[in-house]
Amino acid sequence: MKSPLAPEQICRIIRFAWEDRTSFEEIEERTGFTEKQVIEVMRRELKPSSFRMWRKRVGGRITKHRRLLEQRLKGPPSIE
Repeated sequence: MKSPLAPEQICRIIRFAWEDRTSFEEIEERTGFTEKQVIEVMRRELKPSSFRMWRKRVGGRITKHRRLLEQRLKGPPSIE
């Protein structure tokens, strides 16, 4: 993990993590934090019940993973 984070950095990461349309890849581009590091920040900074609710929420969102979203937008593979 990076050096101790400033409160503004923590707020920014949490805000991006809660946004449905901000993928983990985009969070990494903007903050330098990987998905695993974002999860660690969320686990450390949120109350346990809030963390569980967030994990459940992002688990069902393809928009949090750019690759899954791109696959969904392409549609099912064609059978020729």
